[in-house]
Amino acid sequence: MSEARRAALHAAGTHDGSAGLYTIGAIELVTLVDFGLERLPARVDTGARTSALHVEGLTELGNGRVRFELAEGAHAAIEAVVTRRARVRSTSGKLESRPFVTALARFGDLEARIEVGLVNRAAMHYRMLLGRSALAGRFVVDVSKRYLLGR
Repeated sequence: MSEARRAALHAAGTHDGSAGLYTIGAIELVTLVDFGLERLPARVDTGARTSALHVEGLTELGNGRVRFELAEGAHAAIEAVVTRRARVRSTSGKLESRPFVTALARFGDLEARIEVGLVNRAAMHYRMLLGRSALAGRFVVDVSKRYLLGR
């Protein structure tokens, strides 16, 4: 593949067959298929190991399940199986325990099952954060760009 073609593919946010990765920007639209959440602007953060999703009304149901509502308010409460609990350092530097669930995520033409921590991100500009574990083996990040997979 020529260098010009490779540059054009990366600029368009499309798949580069020689590297096997998509190039994405610092902000991308993510659809969480399992939760019925479409085209949510997400902040791509390679400094964060895990991904996070803003939820409200998080309730432990027992038997490894949780119920929560998405901040957008147009959706009914969602129940999900907790895949793990982990102590995560928040943006304020405080350690907190978070439940993690898995969800089918769509990034442009690519779908992948990712793990997402459920947390209150009301004070943050973006309701979702994509961390390294969701990006690994799939994406290269060009932090100077946004919405390379489409708007």
